[in-house]
Amino acid sequence: MLESAQAIILKTAKEMELTDDVIKRLIEPEAVHEFNLPVTINGKKTLLKAFRIQHNSALGPYKGGIRFHPNVSREEVQALATLMTIKCSVVGLPYGGGKGGVVVDPKQLSEKELENLSRTYLRQIAPVIGPTVDVPAPDVNTNPKIMKWMIDEYIKLKVKNEKLKITSKNSKLKNYLRATLTGKPIAEGGTLGRTEATGRGGVIVLQSLIAKLNSQFSFFNFQSINNDSMINENSMKTKKLKTENLTVAVQGFGNVGYYFAQLAHEEGFKVVTVSDSKGGVYVRDGLDPKATLKCKKEKGNIGGCYCKGSVCDIKYGRTITNEELLELPVDVLVPAALENSINRENMHKIKAKIIIEMANGPVTEEAYEYLSKKGVIIVPDVLANSGGVTVSYLEWYQNVHNEKWSEKKVNDRLKIMMEKAFEAVWKKADLPAGGKKIPLKQAAFEVAIGKMVKVI
Repeated sequence: MLESAQAIILKTAKEMELTDDVIKRLIEPEAVHEFNLPVTINGKKTLLKAFRIQHNSALGPYKGGIRFHPNVSREEVQALATLMTIKCSVVGLPYGGGKGGVVVDPKQLSEKELENLSRTYLRQIAPVIGPTVDVPAPDVNTNPKIMKWMIDEYIKLKVKNEKLKITSKNSKLKNYLRATLTGKPIAEGGTLGRTEATGRGGVIVLQSLIAKLNSQFSFFNFQSINNDSMINENSMKTKKLKTENLTVAVQGFGNVGYYFAQLAHEEGFKVVTVSDSKGGVYVRDGLDPKATLKCKKEKGNIGGCYCKGSVCDIKYGRTITNEELLELPVDVLVPAALENSINRENMHKIKAKIIIEMANGPVTEEAYEYLSKKGVIIVPDVLANSGGVTVSYLEWYQNVHNEKWSEKKVNDRLKIMMEKAFEAVWKKADLPAGGKKIPLKQAAFEVAIGKMVKVI
């Protein structure tokens, strides 16, 4: 992952004719914090390897999640920090990129052990984080509860070390300190709208893309899969893409995949298939994500949850594998689960004309090159799934300014920011200096790096 992230930046930087010194600043992290955490697990004292990598602060404080996972490594954390730099820049946030992690399986920990680990990790990174320095957030296997423990520990340390006094009369100071971490519970300074933010941002990007395709038919030769819903070569000047008939396949039914599916469904897209790690369900006439999730919770798995409207019945659909889902003749494919899920083995079988990368790195570089040459539009992860970090910024902003917004205001701000980011990337892709259109991924990296270079 690290090699791939650095290769994309290097390729883009060379095409932009940047100097070696600037390229080095774009690739190398500014700080690497690697340490051992002393914790007690099952009554035994042990050391857990942990990291906080701060990649680039040209545009502002480092921003990025903290993950607890047995496969965490320095290379992975550095790669993710690097991509966070690009993501924040693409979407126009005043942030750089950072990432943290602990090599641990949190499922093996008791609640008390998990809390102790969270507070211990926070104490270790406390000297190098802060509202204007580095702003961590939840990631894999971390959540608002863990952020609550961490921000509580951080404020305790600040009060002790800097002799601060926090009272009801100076709540502004407490809220400012809370801006050190985002993804917190609402009662601890978190924001409304954060849970759905990544999925919502992806749907906003998809809607923006459809609007562009409808206004600029020449950009893309969109061959019809469903003749009633799509434009084809012969009708390109008279028909437009109709949202209610565009079929969508979503791989992954966690927080990101579910909310993308549900919000796309609410916006009129026809979501025909969703899946979790064990497989998926296909409902040709369009499924109801909310009913599917309810069925999954009741059954324990998604298999058999063929839910059309609020009714789930076997006559509505069939079970499919995750591999089959990727190869369905749908209009929009949304990989929202695994890295490298679209690769050399299956890239020749992909039939979708639009791919929205909601997972991190779901399309390998080889598959990206192949599908782009075939005319598939791929919205890169650094743009498509940036809704989460965007609302994290809005949470940070509210804390820093001692404000509390309604969910509607948060969602409205998210929509404006995502549409603006998409517009910048689309313009770069559609109107490059040489006159030749370029893929959205290349455009996104050029937009991001261009902003950073101005500051550097």
